[in-house]
Amino acid sequence: MSHDRPLVFAHRGGAEALPEHTLAAYLRALDEGADGVECDVRLTRDGHLVCVHDRRLNRTSNGTGLVSAKTLAELEALDFASWHPAAATEDLSAEHTRLLTLERLLDALRDRGRPVRLLIETKHPSRYGAEVERRLVEMLRRYGLAEPAPDDPIRVTVMSFAALALRRIRTMAPGIPTVYLMEILPPGVGRGRLPFGARIAGPGVGLVRARPNLVPNLRAAGHGVYVWTVNGDEDVSLVLAHQVDGIITDRPRFVLDRLEKVPPV
Repeated sequence: MSHDRPLVFAHRGGAEALPEHTLAAYLRALDEGADGVECDVRLTRDGHLVCVHDRRLNRTSNGTGLVSAKTLAELEALDFASWHPAAATEDLSAEHTRLLTLERLLDALRDRGRPVRLLIETKHPSRYGAEVERRLVEMLRRYGLAEPAPDDPIRVTVMSFAALALRRIRTMAPGIPTVYLMEILPPGVGRGRLPFGARIAGPGVGLVRARPNLVPNLRAAGHGVYVWTVNGDEDVSLVLAHQVDGIITDRPRFVLDRLEKVPPV
């Protein structure tokens, strides 16, 4: 990876400023200059990929129950914005705050007309198992994103905490880069080994803080490193000191402003 500074990814669209996983959040993050955005995907009961983090609907909507037990139509009838403080102060259109499907997100990124990196996390465990990755690869192929082209403005990377999910992606679409996400340190990773051909490590910032040798070992083994979720000033300083490749943050504008103050290496 060759860039002058870490790439900045808006976590769930930039979950601090606006309701997470809404089109409004993603468009704001891109307007603020984020290099890329991150989303989580789950399968609905009728087989649609939707951008929702939690298994259950209670935290980020006025619905209840499991995302996987609902149809797309049932989910689209819910309110995914009013829980967030910004809903009381921002003029947010219903179109930009309703349930976001992965298809709508991809269409919106295409419409931006500028290079955007998209990190897609497949959520597991899931009652649908490998069908999540199968449907994802099928959609990416439909958009021409499963075999990355140098001139395509959208570059997709798939992430997961589940090593088997990354193995499925590598088998079905070997051209798509993968990120192995970590909250605790799995065996062998501390020495720089990643499973199933993953070339990018995705440790949480707490793990980076607790294991000072982790990032140096990963980099020495030739892996890229994307760190989540980096929101505070001290955490930005920490990951910059480690010269990570990507910063995943709820506060993309804050991180971009901090990077502007960092002298060139």
